[in-house]
Amino acid sequence: MMKTKIGSRRQIVFALLTLLLAPITDTVAKADENVDDVVQKSLQFLVGQQKRQGYWEAERGEYRVAMTALVGTAMLAEGSTTTTGEFADPIRKAVDYLLVMSRPNGLIGYKGDGHYTYGHGFSMVFLSQVYGEEEDIKRREEIRDVLTRAVQFCADAQTTRGGWGYVSAKEGNDFDEGSTCITQVQGLRACRNAGIPVSKEIVDRAIKYIDDCTTPKGGVQYSIKGGGERPPITAAALAALFNAGEYDTELSKKMRAYCDEHIWPGKSIKSSSGHWHYMHFYYAQVIYRQGGDRWNRYLQEVQDKILKEVNAGGGWSDRQIGAVYTTAINCIILQLEKGYLPIYQR
Repeated sequence: MMKTKIGSRRQIVFALLTLLLAPITDTVAKADENVDDVVQKSLQFLVGQQKRQGYWEAERGEYRVAMTALVGTAMLAEGSTTTTGEFADPIRKAVDYLLVMSRPNGLIGYKGDGHYTYGHGFSMVFLSQVYGEEEDIKRREEIRDVLTRAVQFCADAQTTRGGWGYVSAKEGNDFDEGSTCITQVQGLRACRNAGIPVSKEIVDRAIKYIDDCTTPKGGVQYSIKGGGERPPITAAALAALFNAGEYDTELSKKMRAYCDEHIWPGKSIKSSSGHWHYMHFYYAQVIYRQGGDRWNRYLQEVQDKILKEVNAGGGWSDRQIGAVYTTAINCIILQLEKGYLPIYQR
């Protein structure tokens, strides 16, 4: 009689646990599916924004090279390549456009763009990821040539202090600032990872520049001449250091502490500020590399915010640079865990 009661109780407890756990499992699955659905819809939105010549652009037709590289990277992050996957065709057109935009001096861009170093750096990231997967020998050699000359352009465009400005040092009277410097460092690192020769001296000088721009509190200033600490640039600089393998140096530790206080978890991720998407585009890369529960908590918060702001037709609005920019960045953030892009991998 006692055995029967105990057995019945166990069956009841097991049945209750099954009922309680089933909705949790379903909720998690639906949440994951929702993220994938949002990303797919947003990438389709971007497909509709691509111009016949293969490029994307920001508001007022600006930043064509930068937007093309960012959107192409977002589509690579989905798992598509130039030959396979749902977004193979737009990726291939983007590659074609950027190869055409490669100049004899190595610049991927055009002189009429007063901020062409952004496009140059993002293009190095995008094309280096394509290069690693390219199977056509002729096409592969073409991309390698473009990237090799792009690296040389970076070396020639670097300022005397080791940074970069919106244009080359020669054209910009040796002016430099933090955000463009970060873009070049990540581009150079992506090229090196892909097997393109990159001088260690260029990267070392850039890291020294970032160090010189960092205050004792760990915040990176707008430029080496000052301009105040900028959380978005600090997050970007930390991501660049991680790309360069600088995980536990005194500089990176100081910057991590600053980001903890001024970005997350010290400051709510849900509060918007200027350049929010730029900041979390880079900070997400940092936290993803750290992994563990810290990444899980961060991802949940950033996903909640991003998913609440998506437009009905896919994509995200942005008053500063435009929907193409914000949508590309958000799609990259939401797809980091897929691990398709070597530059963002742990």
